[in-house]
Amino acid sequence: MKTKSAVLYEMGKPRPYADSQPLVIEDLELDKPGPGEVMVEVVGAGLCHSDLSTIDASRPRPMPMVLGHEASGVVREVGVGVTSVKVDDHVVFSYVPMCGRCQCCGAGRPALCEKGAAANLAGTLLSGGVRFSKNGSRILHHLGVAGFSQLTVCAAESLVVIDRTFPLEKAALFGCAVLTGVGAVVNTAKVSPGESVVVFGLGGVGLSAVMGAKLAGASKIIAVDRLTSKFEVAKRLGASDCIDAGNTDVVARVMELTGGGADYAFEAVGNANVLATAYNSVRRGGTCVSVGLPHPNQQVSIQAVSLAAQEKTLRGSYMGSAVPARDVPRYMGLYQKGLLPVDELVSPSIALEEINMGFDRLADGAAIRQLIRFA
Repeated sequence: MKTKSAVLYEMGKPRPYADSQPLVIEDLELDKPGPGEVMVEVVGAGLCHSDLSTIDASRPRPMPMVLGHEASGVVREVGVGVTSVKVDDHVVFSYVPMCGRCQCCGAGRPALCEKGAAANLAGTLLSGGVRFSKNGSRILHHLGVAGFSQLTVCAAESLVVIDRTFPLEKAALFGCAVLTGVGAVVNTAKVSPGESVVVFGLGGVGLSAVMGAKLAGASKIIAVDRLTSKFEVAKRLGASDCIDAGNTDVVARVMELTGGGADYAFEAVGNANVLATAYNSVRRGGTCVSVGLPHPNQQVSIQAVSLAAQEKTLRGSYMGSAVPARDVPRYMGLYQKGLLPVDELVSPSIALEEINMGFDRLADGAAIRQLIRFA
């Protein structure tokens, strides 16, 4: 069948994207779901920096590819052997399809699924299959989701069934921004009440980390960014202090505010230099959590002796160290109780045809999470 999709054929096109048009809106052929696969009508899809990092070649992927990894929708067809979802279920996508059988899945760390990571790197589904095509040529899937499409096919393992009463378009945010940011705080770092937190980068993930820190009961939550326009939102979400990284010695200011360094720092920018600054902002015995995704060629430089002499920790957090089937419904419940004010992340929605302009706004920091309106 036909589906309208946003396809990236070439990475690294110049900005503004409204002029260079890296994402091409066109009709693709979409095959029926194979065994273990599901066809979903996409209702909500968010524009995320991970998509932008593929567009600008910071995170290289094979081309051509239907982008989009933060999405929600309605199941329209299931393949042979699928029992975990059924037609008309409301679902949120997980951008790591989790095989449930590899060493990481067996150890309770499905976000690191080995088979899922290999499929994502190749641009295929968990089975190795590709269901999009144009004139007989394959069009790949972004992170097993390919959410910038009216219809998409994914592995059943990429889906979390949610309550039908939850606003479905908004549910998309729980598949990436909220899952990653809140999860980094509560799953990876396990911040305790009374501890201090500093968050570097106030995009959708960083602001979700601010929400997570408040949820965890952090006594001081410091938000850091070069765009001071983000500070009011950060304060509404729980930030006690904000630091303009463009004209401030951030490490010195964090030391001053915390009396010697934060207990936890979260780097949500995806830049090795910022990661080093975040590491230097934590106290003796503190932990720095790398959440953003720098270009693979970037290297981080820290004082090696501090790892032993100060017992500082530098660790990673991918997808908020989440178990999506557990965490997506949990975070939705916290939102419904007013404990995760996710509405603060939502920028004005856009049509699929406006997607290149939307990525200009995201790159400029003029939007947090824009959701695509599908006709």
